Amino acid sequence: MSVALLLLLGLVEGEGRCFFNRTHDHCVCYNLSQESVSSIIQCLPASVVEFRRGELQRYITFPISDPDPDTTEMLKSLLVRKIVFGDLLVPEILLARVLRFFSYTQVEELVFDNCIFEGRGNWDEMAGQQLPVLSLSFHNVTSVPLTGRQQDFSQLSSWLGTLQDLAVTSCRVTSLPCAIGRVFRALRSLDMAQNNLEDESLMPAFCEGAFPQLRVLSLQHNNLTSYQSVCKSLQLLPELQYLDLSQNKLLADPSSSCQWPASLRIFNLSDTGLVEVLTPLPPSLEVLDMSCNHLHTADISLSSLRKLFLSHNVLQAAPSIQNYPMLDTLHLDNNSITELPWDKVKLLKRLQDVTVAGNPFNCSCSGAGVLQALAGGGHLGQGWPQAYTCGSPPLYQGRPVQEVPVSALHCKRAAVIAPLCIVLILLGVAGV
Repeated sequence: MSVALLLLLGLVEGEGRCFFNRTHDHCVCYNLSQESVSSIIQCLPASVVEFRRGELQRYITFPISDPDPDTTEMLKSLLVRKIVFGDLLVPEILLARVLRFFSYTQVEELVFDNCIFEGRGNWDEMAGQQLPVLSLSFHNVTSVPLTGRQQDFSQLSSWLGTLQDLAVTSCRVTSLPCAIGRVFRALRSLDMAQNNLEDESLMPAFCEGAFPQLRVLSLQHNNLTSYQSVCKSLQLLPELQYLDLSQNKLLADPSSSCQWPASLRIFNLSDTGLVEVLTPLPPSLEVLDMSCNHLHTADISLSSLRKLFLSHNVLQAAPSIQNYPMLDTLHLDNNSITELPWDKVKLLKRLQDVTVAGNPFNCSCSGAGVLQALAGGGHLGQGWPQAYTCGSPPLYQGRPVQEVPVSALHCKRAAVIAPLCIVLILLGVAGV
């Protein structure tokens, strides 16, 4: 087997072997060498193959040529669709020389996990090269900064221009040059979670012409603080449908406003330190997540909203469902809500998934009645009945909401007994 093929398969110095999990169609190889390469045979039926631990430095000086016809045929016949490289020291000059070998395979997804890229590669041989890889992921990867590498990305543009999914997570990225974003002409999903992006670095990253087809963007857990600045930075993404800003500490700037892309449908603002609902919100939202914040109220009006997540806040009252005519999912777990002042009939017709566990419910008849009606209709989600207990009145404090009697005779005793007394009196008079 050629050295080039060994490199493509991730074979590294040191003793090791491969383990195939037939149930998950997944094979993991540790510290493979040319001496232990025979164990890779059991990975041939796998669609996912991982190569873990080792270095590739010993192969830097090895001559690498294009595969011969027999090797090319073998590469094309492999079933593997996803390759993961983990815990590796990768000389970039070597990666640049072997990456084109993926054009002889059917690998669609390439992942680098906990790797260190050393040096700078010469990417000239990748100019005009097409690869079948459509999804590329880097997690906890260290390399030279992206700034000043526009020429490298230009050499890779034939391939990167067809890439559909890109993830660069936990890689300490501080900026993304405009010219790089323009290379990703077909990218649909970009995950930049757990990096060091700041407000001022977003505007250049999402400049005019960058990521023109982007639909899904995750900026989770960065160093973003200005809601308006983020909004203005993303105005040039005409296809954006999903945006995740969770785990940033966002503040509103009352002196300015902006307009979110009209295409935005799903918005995640969970765990962003909100004490009030930030405005403006995208007008055509269908899913809004503002859980794990410090919201006291959430009275907003979004006519197209279908799913609203407000768990783990400090809400003292449930939002009015009249503000959301399309709503079918509402999560209000772990707030300070005492009752749900909703009409049961209308509620059961609209809401299909409701969770309100962990709230101090006032178990008056009307309060317990709404919850029991939701549960009876199969609309009350996870937590029922164990996580639903009464906070008041004293008679029911600490008892499960499920056990509170809500029959008409019990709850509307006056309304039932008074007419009954009148009838008895009339009958008594008639009998005299």
